[in-house]
Amino acid sequence: MRRHELTDQEWELLAPLIPRAATGRPRVEDRQVVNGMAYKIRTGISWRDLPERYGPWRTVCTRFRRYALDGVFTRALEQMQARADAAGDIDWLVQIGSTIVRAHQHAAATGRNGGSTGRTNRNDHALGRSRRGLTTKIHLACDGKGRPLALLLTPGQRHDSICARPLLECIRVPRTGLGRPRSRPDQVVADKAYSSRGFRTYLRRRGIACTIPEKSDQQRHRHSRGRHGGRPPAFDRQIDRRRNIIERCFNRLKGFRGIATRYDKTATSYEAAVSPASFLLWARSV
Repeated sequence: MRRHELTDQEWELLAPLIPRAATGRPRVEDRQVVNGMAYKIRTGISWRDLPERYGPWRTVCTRFRRYALDGVFTRALEQMQARADAAGDIDWLVQIGSTIVRAHQHAAATGRNGGSTGRTNRNDHALGRSRRGLTTKIHLACDGKGRPLALLLTPGQRHDSICARPLLECIRVPRTGLGRPRSRPDQVVADKAYSSRGFRTYLRRRGIACTIPEKSDQQRHRHSRGRHGGRPPAFDRQIDRRRNIIERCFNRLKGFRGIATRYDKTATSYEAAVSPASFLLWARSV
């Protein structure tokens, strides 16, 4: 095993989910190709610059695109989460947050005219303009141990509060046996960007407790209304101190240079790069 490649344990978890062709000419070994994908995501190099030990770069790139469209990495991540949930290893004190990723000039060359399918808006390929130029925002929900549960890609200028509800609805941890996937956290922890009456009402209707600090302007507005302003929302400072877990999760994800800077033109490819990185975070924590 070389640097940035999958360990034997990680490959054993991923190998059963790799699709295999029943007919056709002999192809490059699956583990060799997947190691090339992992190397590319970890280092952020161009597909053409892949070392020769991973086989033809076009083969690695084509299979990566095929796996992205088939949702191979997403299913691998869900299976890993299902095993952890069955073992009682998931801490359902869910934390949500976002981080901005700068888009490289190679990613900005897209025409932005794709169709709209799946969880991510492909019309703009999750590229938007902000103070940093063309950027993508990764919205992430992680468990209490800092492992990704769900992610959502949006343009960089999209506000966090708009994506809070869709992000929580992306949490679907399958059961190993019978039963529907689990989608409801025990509690949600977030920063002031998610402090809104609509989001708090949504959590209350689903029976989810929350620890979200109230904005100063919201406090002034409530105080100005007197007794008609209602009671202040519940806030646990001890739980709020654990909010740094989501930031540590982002730091580990951005240890992959192909994620810290976006080089992929399409949102599908970039999301497919974040999924195996999240899978590796899970695989190394169990």
